[in-house]
Amino acid sequence: MDLKDYIARVDNYPKEGIIFRDITPLMADGTAFHHATEQIVAYARDKKVDLVVGPEARGFIVGCPVAYALEIGFVPVRKKGKLPRKTIEVSYGLEYGEAVLTLHEDAIKPGQRVLITDDLLATGGTIKATIDLIEKLGGIVVGCAFLIELDDLNGKEKLSGYDYLTLMHY
Repeated sequence: MDLKDYIARVDNYPKEGIIFRDITPLMADGTAFHHATEQIVAYARDKKVDLVVGPEARGFIVGCPVAYALEIGFVPVRKKGKLPRKTIEVSYGLEYGEAVLTLHEDAIKPGQRVLITDDLLATGGTIKATIDLIEKLGGIVVGCAFLIELDDLNGKEKLSGYDYLTLMHY
C-alpha cells in the first residue's frame, strides 16, 4: 500500500509558498490508517517500549492507537497552560518567536523506555523539545515515529543520536 495516495497536497497553506501535507484522508481511510499504525507498532515492539508520548495535537492521533495496540500508556505533551497538574516545561524557538511545551512532572518514571510519535518531522523543534522533557524526567527515548518527513527542512539534524522511523518522505 502506498500511503502517499492518502496524503492531500494543499498549496499555499497556511501561507503563500508553503505546501501543506494533509493527513486527514489517511485518517479517514480505515485500511490505510491501520496499515500506517501497524508499521509504527512493529517498530515500537522491536524497541521494547514502555510508554508512548506525543505532542499535541496530531501526535495524539498517531500515538494513541499505537499505545492501544501495544497495551501500554500514552502521555500527552501540551502547550503551556493546558495540563491541570504540576508540570515541567521546555521553551523552543519557532520561525517567529518561541513556544513552550509541558509535561506532567509525574508522567514518566526514570528508566522508562519511551517512543515519541507525531504526524510530521519538519524542522525538528517540537520533537527535540519533547525529547528534552522526557529526559528531564529520566525517561529513555528509544525511538521516534512519524508519518511524514519533510526532508528539505533537515529535522533529522535535531534527532542526531536518536533512532527514528518515517513512513513517507517529501
